[in-house]
Amino acid sequence: MMLGFIYQFLHSSFLWFWMKWFLRQVTGKCELQRICHGYQPGAARTSRIENSLKSSKNKVLQDAVNVQEDAVESCVTHIMKEKQIKEQKDPKFKVNLRQCLVQISGYNALFLSVEEQRKEVFDSDNEAHEKMLLKLWDLLMPSVELESRITKQWGNIGFQGDDPKTDFRGMGMLGLVNLVFFSEKYTATARHVLSHANHPSLGYSYAIVGINLTEMAYSLLRSGALKPHFYNTVAGKPHIDHFHQLYCYLAYEFDKFWVEEKPASIMEFNIYREKFHDKVKGFLLEPEVSLVLKIESKNCPDD
Repeated sequence: MMLGFIYQFLHSSFLWFWMKWFLRQVTGKCELQRICHGYQPGAARTSRIENSLKSSKNKVLQDAVNVQEDAVESCVTHIMKEKQIKEQKDPKFKVNLRQCLVQISGYNALFLSVEEQRKEVFDSDNEAHEKMLLKLWDLLMPSVELESRITKQWGNIGFQGDDPKTDFRGMGMLGLVNLVFFSEKYTATARHVLSHANHPSLGYSYAIVGINLTEMAYSLLRSGALKPHFYNTVAGKPHIDHFHQLYCYLAYEFDKFWVEEKPASIMEFNIYREKFHDKVKGFLLEPEVSLVLKIESKNCPDD
């Protein structure tokens, strides 16, 4: 069995090498050129460029998948030199490859930004952190005044205890920033979702579920599963607000999913969380995937 596997690997590698050589002779273009000219901008092109670079035996091409944003231009030049591509003969290649590398390097940089925010611990002595937490309350409960900073009232927006800071341990400030971003960008929609979360029979812990969805978004980003989404929706370098926007999509879509599924109780949360997670991962396998919340800011969706 092992010998069969080795034979199949060597056979397929050998055939692929000669197939690429044959295509280069026939078309006069290397694999990178064929991808840049044969596919539309977005995941269709950038993912293939990334895979081609990763599988290359040329170190210049291999290193390109980890290029820093400020080194993209020189990286493109080095690749063209290695592959003996003349800009005068193929000017579009340089433009297309640069865009792909900007997206690839941008995704790597986005993860570092998200990771930095995740590692930032909520600090009650940090005035900015406290203001953000109180802002979340004001956005979601504008007509109700907090009795005190530590109070059971936090349960009304889905925190577990009297002091929400304990719920941010897993996702750090990233969890809070996502909750505030959704509530500020789509205020009426967030309140609408909160009303579902407070339903007497179908309710769930709004803030805790929100932090859980932040963990979902983070794990998808870390694994690289979100690359097709960002490659399709952001033509250049994605910024952290693009990640927060993805969270808004997850928060809204999970609420719809939960209400439609009608779980027997909150005790089944993990089951439906995984079902929703699988649904999202399925979307991310689609070539044209774009997980964008299609609701105008400040407007509430119809029931």
